[in-house]
Amino acid sequence: MALKEMVMPKMGESVMEGTILNWLKQVGDKIEQDESVLEVATDKVDTDVPATFAGTLKEILAEKGKVVAVGSPIALIETGDTATTTAEPAIVKTVEQKPVVAAQYIAPQQTTVQTAPPALQHTTNGSAKKFYSPLVMNIAREENISLDELERVNGTGAEGRVTKNDVIKYLEQRKNAPVAHAAPAKEEKQTTHHTAPAHETTHIEGTRSFNGEHEIIQMDRMRKMIADRMLESKRISPHVTSFVEADVTHIVYWRNRMKNEFMEKESAALTFTPIFIEAVVKAIKDYPMINVSVDDDKIIVKKDINIGMAVALPNGNLIVPVIKNADQLNIIGLTKKVNDLAKRARQNKLTADDLTGGTYTISNVGSFGNLMGTPIIVQPQCAILALGAVVKKPAVIETPEGDSLGIRHMMFLSHSYDHRVIDGSLGGMFVRRVADYLEGFDLSRKIF
Repeated sequence: MALKEMVMPKMGESVMEGTILNWLKQVGDKIEQDESVLEVATDKVDTDVPATFAGTLKEILAEKGKVVAVGSPIALIETGDTATTTAEPAIVKTVEQKPVVAAQYIAPQQTTVQTAPPALQHTTNGSAKKFYSPLVMNIAREENISLDELERVNGTGAEGRVTKNDVIKYLEQRKNAPVAHAAPAKEEKQTTHHTAPAHETTHIEGTRSFNGEHEIIQMDRMRKMIADRMLESKRISPHVTSFVEADVTHIVYWRNRMKNEFMEKESAALTFTPIFIEAVVKAIKDYPMINVSVDDDKIIVKKDINIGMAVALPNGNLIVPVIKNADQLNIIGLTKKVNDLAKRARQNKLTADDLTGGTYTISNVGSFGNLMGTPIIVQPQCAILALGAVVKKPAVIETPEGDSLGIRHMMFLSHSYDHRVIDGSLGGMFVRRVADYLEGFDLSRKIF
């Protein structure tokens, strides 16, 4: 028999500690490998922590509510091994996560103006009657929910614990509640918590100037995160953008011919996105120095090709789930992966693993009716491709018999890249190669 230490796992970049929410196992319980042992919370995620080995829980070293540094022991597990006590990292399964925003400007869709109720400062009970996780406390601070107000929120978690979804539901109910308007003062403040679908026009109310000519809106939590990441990317990477117009007529005709059969056999929609991703993957194989990141004065060439794709959420924000090892998937596999990630993104069911590891990103600005764009790079990647709207226009058609004019389906590809390590020749040749693969699409290609 041997005792092995279970340690507080790392739960994301910049996260240095976690709070024990609840032990799912008690001393003396048998534990199977990968079985969840406890719940841990940080200001970013609430997670179940599974065991990395089987055995018996002999001792709990960190009680419920304790804040523990990453890497510190939290329990002792007795195993059948003969080795001495060792520490092994745990694997984390994410339950709640903050969305990762896409690397481009997004018009604000949700605004919260502070009204100055008492701020929450602690992640433990304190004078409160309930225990609140760091994630819940962080949302409460950002949304200006007082401690008294928070204690009135009905908790649906274990032992009545208030979860992230409980707080979001409460905010939705609060926004629909009647608002009492105070008498006019030197500075009028009004709080609104309205989230509208991306296609709707949202009327935003906020703090107005004294003369009534301007409206000052306090950034919400998501907008602050977007702003920080956009500034960081622009500060780190000198952006250059190259543009190419591609004739995708064959792709449009092929997709229109195949979409009904694909829906019948796979019960899934066949969109343009997986076809575009396939062309990007082929071009990356031809130009692997696009699939890189920078570490000080070193260029890290990624062997995996993991394609991030921007997905629009109902509230107008974007997140970027990642298709891992996209080069190992055929068009059917890419289509299923694209549809699955897009569906779970809109249902807020993505895991942390779905949002990490990207090596190159695409952003479909054409879905907003835009012809082209200049996207901002997702750090630490070094390039991103914006896909413009597919439009019909007259174009020159080259044939062995001579040139002619015809109506073609055309689109712009906008390739932004980090000029520290990708020069104009490489950046331009890459996007031209993507266009070549799109234009050379085989109209007689079989999908099944």
